[in-house]
Amino acid sequence: MKLYKQIAKQRLRRGRHVRNRIRAAGRLRLSVFRSNRQIYAQIIDDSAGKTVVSASSIEKELGGPKKDNGNKDAAQRVGKALAERAGAAGIKEVAFDRGIYKYHGRIAALADAAREGGLDF
Repeated sequence: MKLYKQIAKQRLRRGRHVRNRIRAAGRLRLSVFRSNRQIYAQIIDDSAGKTVVSASSIEKELGGPKKDNGNKDAAQRVGKALAERAGAAGIKEVAFDRGIYKYHGRIAALADAAREGGLDF
């Protein structure tokens, strides 16, 4: 039980650290959420409080709701789709909000795909 509490504290601390650095950037925010089966990403305008662009692995054109949509390939598809949609909306620069997740695995795959698609962060 103590280990679980320690891990939870580390995740919350990491999330606060990341969010504070992003506030200082003053850009639109690319926020990422991952579950065991899916991955979601959205670009948020914090000043207006609105989501500008979003993409997720649960969308039919990106694979639909399957069990294997929580892997790196799905993250890359979501990153590319998000970059294309952001380009169509005229968005070039964002701040990457990885939240409580380490920049590793699926999160890194999504970020790399978004960079290849034309987003700058």
